[in-house]
Amino acid sequence: MTCAACQARVQRTLSRTPGVADATVNLMLNNATIAFDPHAISAEKLVEAIRDTGYGAELPATSRGAFVEQEEAEAAHAKEVRALTQKVVAALILAAAAMVLSMQAMGAAGARSTMVRWTLLVLTTFVMAWAGRSFYVRAWSALKHGGSDMNTLISVGTGAAYFFSVAATVVPGWFLSHGVEPHVYFEAVDAIIALILLGNLFEARAKQRTSAALRALADLQPHTARVVVDGQEMDVAVEQVRHGDTVLIRPGERVPVDGDVTGGQSAVDESMLTGESMPVPKAPGGKVYGGTMNRTGALRIRATALGADSALARIVQLMRDAQGTRAPIQNLADRVSAIFVPSVIGIAIFTFALWMLLPAHTGSGELVVHALTAAVAVLIIACPCAMGLAVPTAMMVATGKGASLGILFKGGDALQRANDIDVVVLDKTGTVTEGRPTVTDIVPHGEKFTNDALLALVASAERQSEHPLADAIVQSAKSRGLTLQDAEGFSAIAGHGVTAVVNGSALAIGNEALMKQYAVDVAPLRAKADALAGDAKTPAYVAVDGELAGLIAVADPIKESTVQAVRALGALGTEVVLLTGDTRRTADAIARQAGIGRV
Repeated sequence: MTCAACQARVQRTLSRTPGVADATVNLMLNNATIAFDPHAISAEKLVEAIRDTGYGAELPATSRGAFVEQEEAEAAHAKEVRALTQKVVAALILAAAAMVLSMQAMGAAGARSTMVRWTLLVLTTFVMAWAGRSFYVRAWSALKHGGSDMNTLISVGTGAAYFFSVAATVVPGWFLSHGVEPHVYFEAVDAIIALILLGNLFEARAKQRTSAALRALADLQPHTARVVVDGQEMDVAVEQVRHGDTVLIRPGERVPVDGDVTGGQSAVDESMLTGESMPVPKAPGGKVYGGTMNRTGALRIRATALGADSALARIVQLMRDAQGTRAPIQNLADRVSAIFVPSVIGIAIFTFALWMLLPAHTGSGELVVHALTAAVAVLIIACPCAMGLAVPTAMMVATGKGASLGILFKGGDALQRANDIDVVVLDKTGTVTEGRPTVTDIVPHGEKFTNDALLALVASAERQSEHPLADAIVQSAKSRGLTLQDAEGFSAIAGHGVTAVVNGSALAIGNEALMKQYAVDVAPLRAKADALAGDAKTPAYVAVDGELAGLIAVADPIKESTVQAVRALGALGTEVVLLTGDTRRTADAIARQAGIGRV
C-alpha cells in the first residue's frame, strides 16, 4: 500500500466481507487488524480477499508482541530506505544527464541529434523499468480493480510523455512531414520519476526517524531474565519466562518483566514509566514493571505480565498504532486523485477534440499532430510532482526538527493540527527539569564542618551506593576537586539511607526515620529540611559519631530555558500544564518555579 486510496480499498474490501465485524488497515505499518467470526470465514479466506484486491497479504506466523513487531518494522523501514536511496540516486543522476543531453539535442542536427535522442530513449527506459517500475505496477493493479490513485496520475503523465517521445525518436520524419518539430520529453519523464521517488524517500526516512524513538523505548526491555528453578538460578531469554515464575533482579539491573515483589528490599527507578525522578522503595507486596531500573538491593519477584501484556509493551504498541496516521492533507491529495485522474484524461481528450474542430485547420494532417501534442502536454503538466513531493518534504523537515528538540509527532494528523493547540502538557522529569539530580544545598550544623568538608565526608560514604542521589553527591564532590576517602562497613537501608565508617568516623546519612534509629536529634535542622522539601528538594540529614553534623539537599533543577519557554507559550495564549508521577508537594514546587499555573 502506498496511499490512502490503497488503504481505503483494502479496508472497504474487508468490511464488506461476510463474517467480518470490524477491520482496521494501518497504512504506515502495512498491516490490518480484523475482528471476524471464525465460524463464518477463516483467516486464510481473508488473506485471499486482500490478494484479490491486488495487494499482497500473509498471516503472521505467531502472535507477536510489540517488541518483535517493532524490530520487524524497523528492519522493513531500513530496507525500504536503502532501496529508495539507490533508486533516487540513480534516477537523479540519470535525470541530470538527460537534461544535459536534451540541451545538446536542441542545437544538434542530423546524425548527432539522432544519437542523442536514442541515448535518451535508452536512459529513460531504464529509469522507468527499474526506478519507476513500482508506479506502473501499482497503477495497473488499481486499474484492474476499477480504481485510480497517485500512481495512476504518475503513470498516465510519464507514459504519455514517454510514448510520444519514442514516436518522435523512431519516426521523426512523420512529424516533420506534417510541419511539426519532433520534440522529445524524455528528460521530463526522468525528472518526474526522480522527484516523486525523492518524496517517497523523505516520507520513508520520516517513518524511520519516528521508529528510532520507539526503538529507544523498546530497548529498555532486557533480553534475558534470571529465573529461580528448584533453588537454582538460570539465565533464560525473557520470552521464555512464564506466568508465576520467580525472577531474581540484582542491583543495577533492569526489571525484565512485570511482577509482584516476593522478597528483598530495594529502590527502583521508574522515571521512564511514571516521571518520578526519585527511586521508589520496593518491598514484598509491591509491584515492579519491566524496563525500570533496580537500584539498591536484590529483589525476588513473581512474574505476572509477560510479553505483549507488560506495561512497557503496551506503551510501545500504543505509540506504534499512533504512527498509522498520515496528514489529512496528504490523504486528501490521494483521495482527490481518484477524481483527478479521469478528469485530467477527460480534459486531455477535450483538448484533442477542440484542436480537431478548429475551422482553420480542419482536415489537415498537421492538425492531428498539433492536437496530439496539446493533449500530451495536458497529461504531462498534470503529473502530481507537487502533491507527491511537497507534503512528504514538509513532514520530513517538521519531524526532523521535532526529533532534534525531543518532540515526537505521533502522526501526520497531529502535525497538521498543531496550529490549533491551546493546551500544552509538559512532563516534569527531563522536560521541565534537567532530568538528573544535583546537590543544591549544603547546610553544616555547628562549626565543626565546612561545606566542602561535609560534602567530602558524605561523598566518601555514598561512593559505594548505586542510588541516583548518591551519584549526584559524588559527582558534586568531584566537580569541586574534593578528595574522597575509602569507606568501610557500608550498608544501604532501603527507603531510609546509608551508613558507613569513613576515616574512623561512623556516618549515618538519610531521612529522619534513620536518624531516630541512631538517636540523633534533628530538631535544629528540621525547619530547614522542611523548607527545602517545599522547594522540591530531597534533604538528607548527616550524623557523624551519633551527632547531627548537617544537611545536604539534592534536587532535579529546572532547565534554564523552562521559564522563558513557559512565558512564550503563555504569550501565545496557550495554557501550560505540568503532568508528573512525582509527589504533589514536589510537583507544586516545580510548577511554582517554572511559572506553570496548573498541575
